[in-house]
Amino acid sequence: MTVRRTSCNLCEAICGVLVTVEDGKVTDIRGDESDPLSRGHICPKAVALRDLQEDPDRLTTPVRRTPDGWQEIGWEAAYELVVDKLTGIQREHGRNAVGVYLGNPNVHSLGALTHLPTMVRQLRTRNRFSATSIDQLPHMLASYLLYGHQLMVAVPDIDRTSYLLMLGANPLASNGSMMTAPGFGKRLKELRNRGGKLVVIDPRRTETAAVSDEHHFVRPGTDAAFLLALIHEVITQGSARPAEYVDGFEAVEAAVEAWTPERAAGITGIPADVIRRIAREFAAADRAACYGRVGVSTQQFGAICQWAIQVLNIITGNLDRAGGTMFPRPAVNTLLGLGRGHIGVWKSRVRGLPEFGGELPVSTMAEEILTPGEGQIRAMVTVAGNPVLSTPDGRRLDEALGSLDFMVAVDPYINETTRHADVILPPAPPLERDHYDIIFHQLAVRNTARWNDAVLPKPAEARHDWEIFRDLGLALVRRTPWNRRRVETTARLRLSPRWIVDAGLRIGPYRLSVGKLRRSPGGVDLGPLQPALPEALHKKSKRIDLAQRMILDDLPRLDALTSVAADELLLIGRRHLRNNNSWMHNSARLVKGKPRHQLLMHPHDLADRDLADGQVVTVTSAAGSISVEVASSNDIMPGVVSLPHGFGHNRPGTRLTVANQLAGPSANDITDRSRIDHTSGTAAVNGVPVTVTAGQNSPE
Repeated sequence: MTVRRTSCNLCEAICGVLVTVEDGKVTDIRGDESDPLSRGHICPKAVALRDLQEDPDRLTTPVRRTPDGWQEIGWEAAYELVVDKLTGIQREHGRNAVGVYLGNPNVHSLGALTHLPTMVRQLRTRNRFSATSIDQLPHMLASYLLYGHQLMVAVPDIDRTSYLLMLGANPLASNGSMMTAPGFGKRLKELRNRGGKLVVIDPRRTETAAVSDEHHFVRPGTDAAFLLALIHEVITQGSARPAEYVDGFEAVEAAVEAWTPERAAGITGIPADVIRRIAREFAAADRAACYGRVGVSTQQFGAICQWAIQVLNIITGNLDRAGGTMFPRPAVNTLLGLGRGHIGVWKSRVRGLPEFGGELPVSTMAEEILTPGEGQIRAMVTVAGNPVLSTPDGRRLDEALGSLDFMVAVDPYINETTRHADVILPPAPPLERDHYDIIFHQLAVRNTARWNDAVLPKPAEARHDWEIFRDLGLALVRRTPWNRRRVETTARLRLSPRWIVDAGLRIGPYRLSVGKLRRSPGGVDLGPLQPALPEALHKKSKRIDLAQRMILDDLPRLDALTSVAADELLLIGRRHLRNNNSWMHNSARLVKGKPRHQLLMHPHDLADRDLADGQVVTVTSAAGSISVEVASSNDIMPGVVSLPHGFGHNRPGTRLTVANQLAGPSANDITDRSRIDHTSGTAAVNGVPVTVTAGQNSPE
């Protein structure tokens, strides 16, 4: 029996874990108390790492679609087939005829981060998409505009704050997101012990809201009005104190002049006196931080919301301040290895929506496949993603993927998306991979570093994800003319992830190495977050300009905020501690217990429609209808309903033994691809107008 230290890389919390191995099998997984960031905390997902390893549905060798069903194919033959098809389609129809979709798990994998971008660049296509534009894109846009880099994200210094204002976030379920904060419950207790306060603004009384000091319901999609009113009040009360290196304050003052608490109250449902008090308390707190996540990003005013959150922190003097919002200083400087970002360099072919950081909004993917003409996507590469369940108007995307000339998926499962693939290339599972978290140390509430060797040996016939991307990339490079770029790309693809991380550690701020970290497998504590501005800004001027024209020009769109029709409700999503988007539902350990797929609805809204708790209802939006059981709940705001994300596993042709037994439709079958944040292109999957009626909808 051996006990190995590693990390759980299934979510952003990157918790340290101890894995017991006996006779080559995992027998126990528990939290590592020596980890300086997670301090022994784990959630049920970490224990399910064992389930991923042992899942009989997990593919271990490449498979190819044939008239007789899926058949195994050798790695080299699979690579040759994939590259022949992709390059052939590009020769005939142009380089943009190949599309790429990258799912969320890619940012949790060292090998994907080191080798996937290089491979994708060899395709030279502008039709690139990812989960970013249905998640954190407004967060990244605000960082790019204000601080000069898309991943220069200011995170709440929650271990020292005294006042935490939280919108549209549920870290007791997520352990933090765009804020790596494992063990948030313990951190909340510590905040209270030092006399601090947590205020939550959310249309649902989430697990986090339920234990907060103060929770206020807000009408979905109106958070921007609440935030602008807070900024208005801070300025009106004379409490604004932006740093010397901050410009554009007068433009912000003029922009929020009309957003009084009374005006915001009529839109948001939060009383004007409450808005004034929160503004006063936030400005007066010696250490305050405002933080907003998915609920304020994935709505029609996501970019305004994330900009306004930053402005509130900045003008109250809480940016770059202990206990406020601060910038981590990771051992590997992620910002040097990733582009600063850009927006609108090109636009989508059909709807003209802007790219951000080289990716188009995912809500345009189906139409780019289905709409004929030059630049139409005829082949897709999907990596670690299930967009049929996780992106808007999933039924239409399902249809679109089925119409492709060719599709390849890098994925361990035959799921609702990959069932359309012609070839599936499965990577080795997490416990067979070395790991260093490149991204989430950049978002962590404390500076730490940890390298972990693979817990289990990889079978000889298996391939790491980076090896798949290396081999595909090299095969694509061989199809291009010989030049200096080809030489550089070949050399880059041949480097191992360990070598790349070691080089990053050696030139990083702490002068570490993989060797040094291996001698401390529980992780190295590099201390609390430290002030870094203005020197750390990725701008030549070393100044922050609050008056971002694309945001200010979008503010008049808020004037159109009105009440919904009398028979309409606003749909929001929700997540659960045992869920991980759409891909952990094949673990019996995680899905057992009470069903979690129901539509939550306030008792008053049920009564108004003559509906009963537990009844099957039809939920209809502009995108379509679904049937689901309804559950009465006082934890949901009147006029709002909630469905969880990631269900809908009952499509034919999948190979998910446990997941296919789950009830519950896909919420994204009724999210509308036309509802977006016009500034960032992010899908607005929260605040979707729906009607709820008795009975089951007719099958389509």
